[in-house]
Amino acid sequence: MRVVPLGDRALLIHLGTTIDDATHRRVRAVSARLASRRVPGMIELVPAFASVAVHYDPARVPNDAAPGGPVRSPYARFAAAIEAALAELGDEPLAAPRTVEIPVRYGGEEGPDLGVVAAAHGLSLEDVVRLHTGGTYRVYMLGFAPGFAYMGGLPDSLATPRRDEPRTAVPAGSVGIGGSQTGIYPLTTPGGWQIIGRTSLTLFDPRRVPPTLLGIGDVVRFRAVEPYEPPVA
Repeated sequence: MRVVPLGDRALLIHLGTTIDDATHRRVRAVSARLASRRVPGMIELVPAFASVAVHYDPARVPNDAAPGGPVRSPYARFAAAIEAALAELGDEPLAAPRTVEIPVRYGGEEGPDLGVVAAAHGLSLEDVVRLHTGGTYRVYMLGFAPGFAYMGGLPDSLATPRRDEPRTAVPAGSVGIGGSQTGIYPLTTPGGWQIIGRTSLTLFDPRRVPPTLLGIGDVVRFRAVEPYEPPVA
C-alpha cells in the first residue's frame, strides 16, 4: 500500500499494478474499512481498478499539533490518519457479492458490432452470444459516466480492441466489449466500444437509492432475450 497526494483535496491509495481478483479484493477491503472507520475530514471514497481515491476537506482535518510544536499540513495529518485507520488490514471477510442478471437483445440495431466481433475471431454470431452469456463477470470499478461498470471475466476468445472511430452517441443500455472487458453504457454518450447488444434495464437513475444499478464487487450474468424487452426502471 502506498499513499500519495492527489491535488490539494484528495489522496490516492495505491494497492497494486494489475487488474485481477486479488488486487480487486484489496480495493474492496480498503473501501470497506474506511467506510466503517471514517476519518475526520473525509468526504468521499472512489475505488478504481488498483487504487482508492479519498477526497477530503482540508478545513475539517483536525490539527494535532502540540502547543508550541510544529504544525503539519492538512494533507500530512489526513494521510497519517488514513494510514492509521488501515493499519493491520489483512484478509478480512467481505460482504457477499450481489448477483445481477442483465437481459440483453444481441445483434441487429441494438448490437451493430456483433458481426465485427464474430469476424475478428472467426466465430458465428451465435458463438459470440453463447460465449458472452456463458461468462461470469465481476464489476471492478465504476467510471467514465455515472454507473458505467467496467467488468472483468470476458472470455479471451471475445477480447476485441475498441473501434478506430468512436461513435458520437451510443444509446443508453448498450452492451459493449472494449479490449478484455465488457461494460454497459448507462447514458447516451459518445463511446468507442464494440456494441454487441442492448439491455432494457436502467443502469443510472439519480432518483434511485443508490442511483447506480451496479456496484463494485457485484457479479453479473448476461441473458439473451428476444424480442427486445421494454425499458425497466
